[in-house]
Amino acid sequence: MTLHADLFFSFRSPYSYLAIGRYRAMAEEHDLDITLRTVWPIAIRDPDILFTGNPNAPRYILMDSMRVAQHLGIPYRWPRPDPVAQNLMTREIAKDQPIIHRIARMGQAATRRGKGLVFADEVSRLIFSGEVDGWNEGDHLAGAASRSDLDFAELEAEVVNDADALDAEIAENQAALEAAGHWGVPTLVFDGEPFFGQDRIATAQWRMEQKGLTRR
Repeated sequence: MTLHADLFFSFRSPYSYLAIGRYRAMAEEHDLDITLRTVWPIAIRDPDILFTGNPNAPRYILMDSMRVAQHLGIPYRWPRPDPVAQNLMTREIAKDQPIIHRIARMGQAATRRGKGLVFADEVSRLIFSGEVDGWNEGDHLAGAASRSDLDFAELEAEVVNDADALDAEIAENQAALEAAGHWGVPTLVFDGEPFFGQDRIATAQWRMEQKGLTRR
């Protein structure tokens, strides 16, 4: 019996990046369907949580995510460019956010086609691995779409022509995350139970195994 779970994910979250490849591998190795549910980064939907409080919060996130990446052997560098236009010195967030709007909508469009998990993994590697600068330019995203068995031109057109509906779906994802009992990403929700953080993957798998998760 195929099990089903939702993964709430942000394209700016380093912890989402550190989790997505492992969740993808879990879904490929097990009789498990994980639906990617894109949400806006916290800097867009509620910046007060991180960026107007204790100044140690963003510094700790950067330090800890680098440490976790080293521990896991996952290549990692802060994105160039940052998906969110923000002055990291003053913490000011720009009103115009073309990059994150484009890539989040593209992720939701991929989910519509049942390819969200794979696409998010491929794009996250572009954003965070440090292998490329200008990950949002040239043919980098087209390559990620191709590796995900997606038509990039079709995605791009949908992002432009169906932006309002995609944004509404992203808002629904955020509401579903909060209804499940959490607010942060990455959060996997399985059988109504949220598992928050890249360090809860083994716990989530343990719970799914209790409910009959089997290898393919």
